[in-house]
Amino acid sequence: MPSPRVAGLLVAVLLLVGGCDRAKRDGADAAIDTRNPLEIAARERGVVRADASDPTGLFERTHELGRDAMCVVPDGAGQWRFAVSASFGPDLSCNARGTIVRDGDDWRMRFAGVEGCEALVHEEDDELRLPGRLPSQCDSLCSSRASLSGLRLPRASWSADDAKGLQLRDGRGSMVRPCGSP
Repeated sequence: MPSPRVAGLLVAVLLLVGGCDRAKRDGADAAIDTRNPLEIAARERGVVRADASDPTGLFERTHELGRDAMCVVPDGAGQWRFAVSASFGPDLSCNARGTIVRDGDDWRMRFAGVEGCEALVHEEDDELRLPGRLPSQCDSLCSSRASLSGLRLPRASWSADDAKGLQLRDGRGSMVRPCGSP
């Protein structure tokens, strides 16, 4: 049995520790101070989520057949441009560019150079999900039997700089930065 002095000290320590989390948490849901230098740095690097109404950033996943990636950068008021690449093995791939705009709760992707090729893309849990069926006009975006239908791309970054730095292979096999310049 500890001495009364030790027991009293132990009770005091427990009360102090127990009271540490009892502070009012009214400020926990308060607005974020976007002028805070740490907040600014975190948003610039894409560490914290930016406003959900902005698709800017990098979406990417690697799998046993290759790498799927998409970059999205601002391209005027309420519009962004994108480049997407999906790999289905050494000889099957899709490469496309275009614009993306808000359409209700989803995003409308319009693929450049292909009349009538557009898709309503759903964003869920920081992942862009293309529909399971795309218009037949979109078939020209991919080689052979490949398709962008049903493609899922998890968000890798909210940063425009990361999106601009994405490197993809072009039709000749050269590495390019499709979102790096207008």
